[in-house]
Amino acid sequence: MAFFSKNPIEPVPDVETKVWACENDQCTCWMRADYSLQKTPNCPICNSEMTQEIRMLPELK
Repeated sequence: MAFFSKNPIEPVPDVETKVWACENDQCTCWMRADYSLQKTPNCPICNSEMTQEIRMLPELK
């Protein structure tokens, strides 16, 4: 079954977003800073330290 909408879906704009990124070169983990529960989190995957970065990501409403 297919669903077709008459209303076109508007593209979500990318905005500059603060993120925490894992410092371990072998790990690709990152998270939005707004959703971090700690002031300076450790990587939930490899437990390495994380640093703040700015990335262009889709805006969340």
